[in-house]
Amino acid sequence: MDEDAEIVCERQGAAGLVTLSRPHALNALTLTMVRKMRRALDAWADDAAVTRIVVQGAGEKAFCAGGDIRRLHELGLAGEKQEALTFWREEYQLNARIKRYPKPYISLIDGIVMGGGVGVSLHGGYRIAGERYLFAMPEVGIGFFPDVGATYALPRLPGCTGMYLALTGERVKRADAMMLGLATHAVDGDLDKLREALAAGEPVEALLAAAVVDPGPAPLATQRDIIDACFSAESVPAILKRLDEAAAKGSDFAAKTAATMRTKSPTSMSIAFEQIRRGGAVTFEEAMKTEFRIVSRIVDGHDFYEGVRAVIIDKDGQPQWRPVTLEEIDPAAIEGHFASLGANELEIA
Repeated sequence: MDEDAEIVCERQGAAGLVTLSRPHALNALTLTMVRKMRRALDAWADDAAVTRIVVQGAGEKAFCAGGDIRRLHELGLAGEKQEALTFWREEYQLNARIKRYPKPYISLIDGIVMGGGVGVSLHGGYRIAGERYLFAMPEVGIGFFPDVGATYALPRLPGCTGMYLALTGERVKRADAMMLGLATHAVDGDLDKLREALAAGEPVEALLAAAVVDPGPAPLATQRDIIDACFSAESVPAILKRLDEAAAKGSDFAAKTAATMRTKSPTSMSIAFEQIRRGGAVTFEEAMKTEFRIVSRIVDGHDFYEGVRAVIIDKDGQPQWRPVTLEEIDPAAIEGHFASLGANELEIA
């Protein structure tokens, strides 16, 4: 294995093995990684010797914590927005390839899986959750939006939990991920042994069934009634109103959730709300095209650059959003994020 490579794509027995290999950056995706992974998947789709794909992250902390947001932020500020959009365009095309992949696609997730990491795992048939599994789509906290297929996936989670995750960016551990369907199998111990068994060509379904463990009770299950009651409201302000009412009746969960939402970008939450509202009725390909429309407008806005500055670069935790409040949001401006790009629409082969 090339230890200097950002990503290693190799055959191990019956498996096409992808190792995301930037542990110092929590395996965050770069354009080079996206392109190498796409080429490998395309080649393995026609290789009879490869009967399954296995994806893993290097190091002990993360499967993949997202895209290389710092780099995308730099490109945007430097006026090189088309280069940034090239990353998102090819990343979304990769997500669509994974969704339609003709062979078993297995992600071994024992650590952080966020943003772009969700995009290269959630749309495959098998998401194996190790003991350190930690999921989030935290984009509304950096002035962005839940992308990489979240438009399609989150509305299909139980009840209104997808809207809850989109608008809060809350982190989900393994038991909740199993309850929600974000993960398909909980496995304890060393996932290397599972990878080796997969590479040896053992039947995927039987192998995973033999390895599963009970992840224990899902804490979020006890809050499902409040989540469904509040996050089914007709707008983000209406959701906050219901959360405040539930908090006034003694729900600490509702109070904490409302407080969390009030720190997020009003624009991002408004976009995310509309995504999830629309997403349940679209195909995966339509969802990805929608997300490319949104990101093509986000790069010309303010909140993404300010959010990344406050959270990732300066780390002062004090983003100055524009507009500052939900009440100042122009519905027409939000709607504009979803408009066709004409000749620049995302193409999915």
